[in-house]
Amino acid sequence: MEVSPVPTENELLSAVDALLNQVDQNDLPPPAERKRLREAAELSQTQIAQALGTRREAVGNWETGKTEPRPPQRTAYAQLLKGLAARFPAPDSEAAPEPSVPKTFTAAPAPAPSAPIAPKAPARPATSTARPSSTSRRPGAKRAAKATTSTAAVVDPRFENGPLAVVDCEDGQVSAYCVGGLVLDVPAKSLPALVDWTLAEAKLGQARLHRNGRDADPVLVLTPSALERYGLPAALSDEDRRAGRLPDSHKVIKQIKKAELQLTQLGFGPWARIYRDPEGSRRRCVQVCIPSWNALDAREWDHKDDPQIPSMHPADLARYLGTYAQLVITPRGTASTTGLELMTALRPPTRAEKDETTGNFERAFNADALTAVYDVVECEVPDEHPVLKGRFERHHMRTPDQMLMEEPYDWCRPLTDDECRNPYLVAVDINMSFAAAANSLTVGLDGPTHLTNRPAFDPKLPGSWLVDLSHVDLARVKVNGRTVDADRLPSPFTPKGDRPVGPAWYATPTVAYAVELGFEVAPIEAYVRLQSGRYLDPWYNRLRDAYVTVMADLGVTTAMSGHEFLDAMACSKSTDPTMALLAKAIKATAKGGIGKLRQRNRGQVPYYEPWPALKRETWRPDIRAAVLASQRVGIHRKLMKTAATADLYPVAIGTDAIVYPSPGPSPLDVLPYTEEGKPVPGTFRLGVSPGMVKHQGTQTVLWAEAQFEEAGAVFNIANLIKNDPTAGEGE
Repeated sequence: MEVSPVPTENELLSAVDALLNQVDQNDLPPPAERKRLREAAELSQTQIAQALGTRREAVGNWETGKTEPRPPQRTAYAQLLKGLAARFPAPDSEAAPEPSVPKTFTAAPAPAPSAPIAPKAPARPATSTARPSSTSRRPGAKRAAKATTSTAAVVDPRFENGPLAVVDCEDGQVSAYCVGGLVLDVPAKSLPALVDWTLAEAKLGQARLHRNGRDADPVLVLTPSALERYGLPAALSDEDRRAGRLPDSHKVIKQIKKAELQLTQLGFGPWARIYRDPEGSRRRCVQVCIPSWNALDAREWDHKDDPQIPSMHPADLARYLGTYAQLVITPRGTASTTGLELMTALRPPTRAEKDETTGNFERAFNADALTAVYDVVECEVPDEHPVLKGRFERHHMRTPDQMLMEEPYDWCRPLTDDECRNPYLVAVDINMSFAAAANSLTVGLDGPTHLTNRPAFDPKLPGSWLVDLSHVDLARVKVNGRTVDADRLPSPFTPKGDRPVGPAWYATPTVAYAVELGFEVAPIEAYVRLQSGRYLDPWYNRLRDAYVTVMADLGVTTAMSGHEFLDAMACSKSTDPTMALLAKAIKATAKGGIGKLRQRNRGQVPYYEPWPALKRETWRPDIRAAVLASQRVGIHRKLMKTAATADLYPVAIGTDAIVYPSPGPSPLDVLPYTEEGKPVPGTFRLGVSPGMVKHQGTQTVLWAEAQFEEAGAVFNIANLIKNDPTAGEGE
């Protein structure tokens, strides 16, 4: 199989002209519909921008409604959207009728949005507590709610109440809190009845993100009061927690079986999947999330040292998780697991294709996706992989010529005397650095091909190369005609920043960077993937858009100057704590999704025995290595530019945090700017977009020296310099 080439500008314009006739008007659909049409056609913003002769950012602004296209682009854009709408109609092309109120509904009408009614207690949520009649077995009317992150989209009538609901019980009445301030009365008296109500009446779920994908199952988040109402424990016992599930003897499990519902092999744990057999092509499955059983790991979804979710009002929790689902994808467990599932949702491995001979639809594979489990390469797998059984002595530590060691930076050095004259150390942190590294990255899609007999290096072939890069001397590299002090910079080829010694395995981006620096490379052998593509591009685009949208809701926008950005970031977490958690969860999704590509054995099976993750098409350590290599050399490229431009050198790097000596406490005191006050091209730039940097923290040089003296040696302090102690390490 070969990956379809990216269409050229002329091809795109020709395709538009071939699909469409003359249009009589150029009225545009709403911004959210513009985005839906583009994603349905699997076109990137860059492709549309190239076709229309504008910038990618402009297309993004058209899709969010920040700006509108002007002639002549407007006419061409309208023509394109009209053609796409004909090929990719909305799930329901007719306007959805206003929901009718059941005859048994006796409560007062829903309040107007301009006059929201405050809840009783807690006072945090911005939803009304007025309830529909308890006799109604249909969703109640919508309630007024505080304006939240803009997630307007074409509503699929099957899922008009959103992707999920937080189920709570108060004064004997069970309610389901949905996104947008909607609250539904729940008539179910048992957990099986709750599942059936969800499948039949709740209208919860999420439409597929790709036309060849599948709809997301509805998610019910059960609060402690709902657990009590349905006969479940508020917390798992030690034994059940170790097992990760309730025992089959539990009364609720018996109720589920009696109702002829089914559980997956994982049983009823923090994330449970309960289902009935499908009706034709329609899945009948509900996922149950139980936060008090640690379903939402505080390291990803909350603040580990100061958890917020346990005390969060159901309406706020629905807003948090519901907005995440609308912007990213319906949660599937940990943020890491969700990040991996997002890749598959945006790049489904298969599609239905009609057999012209029989007229039947058969399964066909998509050339731009990961479609099979392939043979692995010894150098790319972790130590416990079955393929290494018997290869090395027990407790053998593999060397760089035996193992691909593409990891983020963990590097530091002593300060020079001149650097000690600066009073401060300023740490800047790269926004969503792993996601940014995945952007536009070509990765392998098929299995490895072994190249022997000293193959020529080809930067277009993703994979692993055994090559000696010890001859690369940064002191000989010129950046804009200037050399750098190599002793004060880490090597770009090793995580510890040490200069390599002898042959070692490297991912394609690392070897390509050696060539970019002006050095010849002579690989000894390689394992490459002949079928390749930019598999992670839609994944990056969705996470980027989600993060930028949430940060804009927190008052941090892409158009801000450096001063404005720093001030807005300082206030962002107090602006809306719930949305601040959402921004953290999006970053954890990006970082964790990349990590899941090489998920290790977590003790499920003995050493050298296959573990469950190895059965996934998305267990691809080569792709993870390529992303991490791209992230590390991307940092080094900016380090070189900054050193050559401003004679400025880092003293520590921890994953994506870079520490510089500074005359002042602000990043504005140390990052290089032009005479016009703009960031020097190619250096670190303050901003909210992925790949740009923010202020992580400031400490004094005296503080650092005291740390070194106490430890008896210089060590990496990059992740100790934080203004926000709750911030995680690496994005």
